[in-house]
Amino acid sequence: MRITRALSVSLLMLGLAVAPAAADSSPTPKDSASADGDAPTQAGTSFRTATEVEQGQTATASGSTGDYLYWSFPADAGQRPTVKATVKLPETHGAQTWQVDVYDGLRRRQSCQYGAQTRTAAADASSVELACTLRTVRAWSETWANDPLPGTYYVRLTAVGLTTADLGLPVGTEVRVDSKDIGGSAAVDGSLAEPLVPGIAVKSEADKDGSKDSAVLSAIEPQDGWSSGWWSDRWVWTAIGGMLAALAGVGGYALTRGSGRPSRVPPGA
Repeated sequence: MRITRALSVSLLMLGLAVAPAAADSSPTPKDSASADGDAPTQAGTSFRTATEVEQGQTATASGSTGDYLYWSFPADAGQRPTVKATVKLPETHGAQTWQVDVYDGLRRRQSCQYGAQTRTAAADASSVELACTLRTVRAWSETWANDPLPGTYYVRLTAVGLTTADLGLPVGTEVRVDSKDIGGSAAVDGSLAEPLVPGIAVKSEADKDGSKDSAVLSAIEPQDGWSSGWWSDRWVWTAIGGMLAALAGVGGYALTRGSGRPSRVPPGA
C-alpha cells in the first residue's frame, strides 16, 4: 500500500509539472492584419538609418537597382529568425543577382543556417525571392565567438551582379522576419548585461552617472521584453527527470527490501 500510494503521488506531481508546459506550448494567435497595418513602407540606406520593423510584419519599399536597402528587427535569446525578401523586377531587364545579408548588433555578418541567400534572376523573371535562416540566438557567448546574441539585427538587400544598362531601374521590395522559439535545447548558462541595441551603452552610462540625458534607443523590442522567455521546456524535462528518479528509487527499494524483518526464532527450535 505504501508503494502504491508513493507511485500515485509521484504520477500526480508529474502530471502537474507537465500540464503548465502543455498549456504554454500552444501558439498564441496573432492578428496579422493589425500587425501589418503599421508596417513601414520605406527602407534605410545605411546601418544608422535602417528602418525598424517588428517580427511578423511585412515591410515594403521602393528603390532602384544598385541601392543598398536596410531594415532592422529585434531578436531575443532562444529565437531562430528567418528573413524572407522578395524583389519585384521591372518588365525589361537583364540577368540580375540579388543578395540578402543579416548583421547582428555588433554589425558582424551572420551566416545563414539554410536558405537561398543569393539568387540570380533571368532576364524574363518578374521577381526573385530570397531567404536566410540564422542560427539560434544565444543568451551569452564567448568574446571570440561569432554566435548570434540578443539585440537588434540588420537586414541588407542589394543587387551584387548588374550590367550598366540595369543600374537605376525601379524595383519594389518586400521583407518579412519570423522566428521560431527553440526552447530549452538552446539555453546556456549566462546572459548579457544588456541586449546589443543601438544607444544602450550610452543609456547605461547615463544611468550610472545620474544624468538626465537619454540616448536614442531602438524603438522596437520583443513583444514580452528582452530575455522575457526565462521559462522553457528545459524546466519541464528537469522536473520529469526528477520524477523518474523518484520512481526508480521507490521501485528499487521495493525490490531490495525483502519480505520484512527476519524471524527471531532460532532454527530447529
